[in-house]
Amino acid sequence: MTADTLSRVFAALADPTRRDIVARLADGDATVNQLAEPYEMTLQAVYKHLRVLEDAGLVSRPRGPQPRPVRLEAGVFDLMDTWIERYRRRAEQRYRRLDAVLAELTETDEKDGAAHDQGDVHRG
Repeated sequence: MTADTLSRVFAALADPTRRDIVARLADGDATVNQLAEPYEMTLQAVYKHLRVLEDAGLVSRPRGPQPRPVRLEAGVFDLMDTWIERYRRRAEQRYRRLDAVLAELTETDEKDGAAHDQGDVHRG
């Protein structure tokens, strides 16, 4: 899969209706009529949404007589997960470095505070 595929996937998922369709298909295959039920739109509009999802590789409909089930294609999610995980790891590494710097600063502050407190005791 290419960067173009990833662009099509994210573009397809930018629409809330298409994200909802994907979420519903995560529970199991459904016919177009079943998918159309909760929406106040024409069947033609639902088919247009499905076409975008199909073109992105997110769903498939086998050839054959109607009604044909619409099926979620999990392979595309592996591609998205790989892309997201790469950047998640980079962000986590950055945060770990920041945590280390903050811990070092806190440790230095605590040592300085303890040395200051000891100085107060000796002055009294």
